Amino acid sequence: MEEVPWFEYDKDDLNVAQRVFVDVLAERASSWLVDPLDTVVVPPANDSGRELIVWLDIVDAQRNQGILTVGAHFSGSGIHADKLQNQHFSLPEKATEFTFTAAGNATELAERTGAWFEAILARPLVRCEWQHGGRTYAVRYEFADTGRGLVEGFEEALAPRRLRERLAAEGIVRGRGRINRADLGEPDLTTPIRGSHPDQ
Repeated sequence: MEEVPWFEYDKDDLNVAQRVFVDVLAERASSWLVDPLDTVVVPPANDSGRELIVWLDIVDAQRNQGILTVGAHFSGSGIHADKLQNQHFSLPEKATEFTFTAAGNATELAERTGAWFEAILARPLVRCEWQHGGRTYAVRYEFADTGRGLVEGFEEALAPRRLRERLAAEGIVRGRGRINRADLGEPDLTTPIRGSHPDQ
């Protein structure tokens, strides 16, 4: 079976600088513990002068759950990278904790962008689960080093009756599967997803 390359692209879609950037980045990515299919290259549209976009989807492979999409827009002489909107892959209007900008040639920028991706991949990421009756009613993916939540969900129908009653009495509304970790107490399960974990 043919091996899928990291940051795969069609040569005809990229100019020389873009190919250098992607090739250097792909070489670096070959040591990452990620599925090559989670690395993507979007060539610029021919008529728009748009930047080349590369991104990485960080997923929980066990649950087939996307957790975070981070990526970089490469102009040829500069990089602007951050968490990306996961449908249009645009940069956020307001910079996040992941933001990274740099200027330089294609090789330098690919190396610096690779280091940026690696720093994110190295952060300890965990899946926290709250269970009742053998079923998970709340889940939250978070960075273990800061507690910053990335993706979460709450299934009210599966939650313990007393918890539902308490949350209702306190006027805490569950909206769109969102949770407030403090309202739930400590999780029943905490599963490392990736990165360096203090308890390992």
